[in-house]
Amino acid sequence: MTTLAPPGQARAGLGFTLEGLSLGYGGRAVVREIDLHVVPGEVLVVVGASGSGKSTLLRALAGLLRPDGGSVHADGAEIAGPSAERAMIFQDDGLLPWRTVRRNIELPLRIRKVGRRERAAAARAWIERVGLAGNEDRLPRELSGGMRQRVQLARALVAAPRAVLMDEPFGALDAQTRAQMQRVLLDVLRDTRATVVFVTHDVDEALLLADRVAVLGGQGLRALLDVRDPGDRAGRDVPHLGGHDIDDRAGLRERILKEL
Repeated sequence: MTTLAPPGQARAGLGFTLEGLSLGYGGRAVVREIDLHVVPGEVLVVVGASGSGKSTLLRALAGLLRPDGGSVHADGAEIAGPSAERAMIFQDDGLLPWRTVRRNIELPLRIRKVGRRERAAAARAWIERVGLAGNEDRLPRELSGGMRQRVQLARALVAAPRAVLMDEPFGALDAQTRAQMQRVLLDVLRDTRATVVFVTHDVDEALLLADRVAVLGGQGLRALLDVRDPGDRAGRDVPHLGGHDIDDRAGLRERILKEL
């Protein structure tokens, strides 16, 4: 039987372990020999320039790519393919244009054969949680870019995944809408213990969202920086970083930029 986690409830996050992970396309290496442990329940933000392998790494965690070398595990089990425990969010929202907001959000539950009443209740809860109340019966073409990303976020979380993998989900939004979606994400994260791996090229976005920042470059992991105590989601709106004053944000930003 499928167990849902409406807003305010949580499932333990997945832990990921990458050992000597190498990935590439068409014989060309993209990342080489990455060793990394992602703590259950943390928000790890992966930063790097275009072509540094950020999205490639995320797809390996999602089970969409098999390693050319090394291994990637989730809670000690080798990742061999996609799983409902690992939800993926892309920059392109991927909403089905013929399905309403409510029916798009219900889709993962329908695929998992959750009963109609239960999936309707879960969709209603997440529609409210991401600020889409009153838009339940609208189609994607009737929504703004930010609203479509809210739908995608609700759709990813409605089936209570243990990890959420986010590939530059706000990259195509204008600055104001992007800031709004960052606040929505921070707010929603307080309701879940899911592990989050978030890919971006925006250093300021990384510092806002992350417990730790992993910097990719030159086909490898160049730096791993603490930003906050892992899992301290209640404190994300507090101007406090890694046990230091907010003034240290500039120092962290400079360290990240130096490694890119």
